[in-house]
Amino acid sequence: MAEDMTIESYLAAGGVLSNPTNVPPRYRAELMKLMATFVDSELAGAAGFADIINQGPGIKERIAAAKIVLEKTDNADRVLKIMGEFGANTDRYANHHPWTTRLDRDADIGATRSEHDMRLAVFNYPIEGWEDAVVMNLLMSQAVDVQLAEFSQISYQPLAEAFRDIAPIEARHGELAVEGAIKLIEQGKAATMQVSVDYWWPRVAASFGTGATDRTGALRKLGLRQLTGVEMKDLWIGKATEQIAKLGLKAP
Repeated sequence: MAEDMTIESYLAAGGVLSNPTNVPPRYRAELMKLMATFVDSELAGAAGFADIINQGPGIKERIAAAKIVLEKTDNADRVLKIMGEFGANTDRYANHHPWTTRLDRDADIGATRSEHDMRLAVFNYPIEGWEDAVVMNLLMSQAVDVQLAEFSQISYQPLAEAFRDIAPIEARHGELAVEGAIKLIEQGKAATMQVSVDYWWPRVAASFGTGATDRTGALRKLGLRQLTGVEMKDLWIGKATEQIAKLGLKAP
């Protein structure tokens, strides 16, 4: 980056950052927040599915759930290593929070997150049974698809590349959810699944935040965001509505 250029003008001209040593403090803070949100969400998500593995109705289903747990943990580790390059204590991180902790089922915290545990709010809610797990995974996988498409374009090159590699892995988790959902529908579980759709829909929607345009504008100047939260949520609504309609289910 030329000495007479601001970070905003450099990024606006198509520049990318690739090393912690040339990252300005404000950029570093926002980048660390983005990475912490992803890592915390993957670890909390993996913990939630770990608790449900043995509720799978068959060996194939249990293997699918175990695969999701393994790969989400691996995805978290990949991004955590990049955080380590910025000074994060990676050895302590995995055990720093009680990832299995969940709120009461009827709690409603909107998009609230703790400054010490940056998991998306949706990962604070408990999964109740196999059908519920399949529906949660089905809806959240569509949200992750939208989010990773956005994050794969960010201006910190090593992280953008990591997200591009992670995206097809997370997409496969969505495919496993579809396979599981089709099987459950064939078993006559549509009514139970619709209850789960109604429960998880607003909680997954809250993952896209409040959509504050002023914050999005600031992140856009740093090359860390293109779309607003509302635009991303609208993309998710379209994808998720289409997906569950194919199963004979309805968006709330």
